[in-house]
Amino acid sequence: MKILVTGATGYIGTRICEALAAQGHEVHALYRSEARAAPLRSKEGIHLFKGDILDRDSIRKAVRGTDAVIHVAAFAKPWAPDRQLFYRINVEGARIVFEEAHRADAGRVVFTSTAGTISPSENGQPSNEHTPRRLPQFTDYEASKAEAEALARKLTDEAGMEIVIVNPTRVYGPGLLSDSNGVTRMVKLYLEGKFRIIPGDGSSVGNYVYIDDVVEGHLAALGKGQPGERYILGGENASFNRFFEILAEVTGRRHRMIRLPIPVMSLAAHAMHLRAEWFGTPPLITPPWVKKYLYNWHLSTERMEKELGVPPTPLRSGLQRTVAWLERLRSPQASKA
Repeated sequence: MKILVTGATGYIGTRICEALAAQGHEVHALYRSEARAAPLRSKEGIHLFKGDILDRDSIRKAVRGTDAVIHVAAFAKPWAPDRQLFYRINVEGARIVFEEAHRADAGRVVFTSTAGTISPSENGQPSNEHTPRRLPQFTDYEASKAEAEALARKLTDEAGMEIVIVNPTRVYGPGLLSDSNGVTRMVKLYLEGKFRIIPGDGSSVGNYVYIDDVVEGHLAALGKGQPGERYILGGENASFNRFFEILAEVTGRRHRMIRLPIPVMSLAAHAMHLRAEWFGTPPLITPPWVKKYLYNWHLSTERMEKELGVPPTPLRSGLQRTVAWLERLRSPQASKA
């Protein structure tokens, strides 16, 4: 198959391109940065197309002759000087990709959303793809992704398109240490003794998914996903306390962690947000992101396992592989021995 991958130079996109090429598919990789595209240039089966998802002409060229599209590209930062940037890239950009795929008769589209659009869990029961959401979306990023999901469902229902939605949770594992790989960056800082903070009392639960499972989930959605439906690509549910306990055991490094009260984090986030508004300095975290720590995010992977056939990697195993990879990065000579 010939498959267009947008966001091909990002953390998830790069790994998807490599996996597709390894399976013998021909990949049309959409990119913007020459420097970030460099590692893909020597990969057999990957053809680079420079462009932007807001530029119809570049999308039209990249999607021509393809049999499917995996739309990964997004604006996923915690803050932007112009809030509308989230909606222009994540909603209007998705519309352009969807419409041009339909125009080119490209077949199925797999759309990468986020598990942030899924409802927080209540009473210890995991949320799934159909759990009603009683709270508004917390961030502009999540709100824009929810709007793009609604667009995907509308085009599937009204235009006969085949758009499958996948919702990765907190992704971690080897790969580009970008904003999209924040959990691995946190692990790296922990290894270096530079990360000592646990949000609140550490009891807030999140779901952590290993990168290989995310890649496999995207590929499985191409063949097995139901159009108009969404699939949580997740792993193990764990509190912050549990996450760092496993990390200490895996690394053999037990640091003294500081549990930072949510009100203190919120105050700091507001201060960083004000600085960003005044001086344009991107904040490390924003008030809406801090608010998420007041909720639990037990998420079900049942649909991923049963319908896509992707078993989740246990957190301990995934962290062991991630830490081993980070250690090799720190000691390149040791990795050659």
